[in-house]
Amino acid sequence: MKLNPYLAIILASTIGGSSGVFIKLLDLPSTSITFFRMFIPVVILLAYLTWKKTKLFRGNYRVMLVASGLNAIRMFLFFVGYLYTTIGNAVIILFTWPIFASIFSAIFLKEIVSKRTASLIGMAFLGIVIMYMTQEIRFGNMDFIGMAAMLLSAIIFSITAIIFKKELINYSRTETIFYQNLIGAIAFAPFIFINTPVPTFVQTGVASLYGFLIGIVAFLLFFLALRKLKMSHYSLFTYWEVLAAIFFGTLFFNEAITWNMLVGGGLILAAGILLRKEKTAVLRESD
Repeated sequence: MKLNPYLAIILASTIGGSSGVFIKLLDLPSTSITFFRMFIPVVILLAYLTWKKTKLFRGNYRVMLVASGLNAIRMFLFFVGYLYTTIGNAVIILFTWPIFASIFSAIFLKEIVSKRTASLIGMAFLGIVIMYMTQEIRFGNMDFIGMAAMLLSAIIFSITAIIFKKELINYSRTETIFYQNLIGAIAFAPFIFINTPVPTFVQTGVASLYGFLIGIVAFLLFFLALRKLKMSHYSLFTYWEVLAAIFFGTLFFNEAITWNMLVGGGLILAAGILLRKEKTAVLRESD
């Protein structure tokens, strides 16, 4: 039975939205969680690509390895963000990445930024300011640290997204996911032995399940939906992840929804949705 693409993207976004729950319940250092998140996909995909007799280190593999290194840093900051602030704050800040992708696309890919795009970028940054309005800027403020880490993660994600997008013509999606996780799996492996306490059998099992669900299942569902849906529909439905994450945060941790989260988050998400719609319209006109 074939899976409906709309159901596929909702399932994938819901899995993505559950990240904060896994991260907080695991009660492990961010370095340990980063290892499991990246190691599990690498092992599974390496076995698959070896079985397919795929030559991995070919073409622009050095560029892919640089992007993989950046992605490792991005994932570490992602987990720091979720560990230090609320799930709602973290996921809203995470979804600033399309805004930064537009900025870096203009810088590195020489894409033209229209007045409307510039206005949407300004609207998103206003949302970020509002999100931070109630946060005291100091290193002892856990919420501030978490939101700052997630903002840096979103910025790096926007850069790696551009790199991987450019290289998709040279590599399959499976290879791309493998490269995304490769450097992180290697770099964070020592922390499993350095960090104390050592992960328990249950923590190892749950962390491995998380790595499989996010690193393999969610990506396969996203790609399935991407192949069958219009880009405008696909982009819009990915924002289900925000709603799912906020719902999980409220359900499992009784997280409050504040006024600045509603106003600032609303501006950020609206800007992101409108920006993606504009890009889709431009692509249609160029066809």
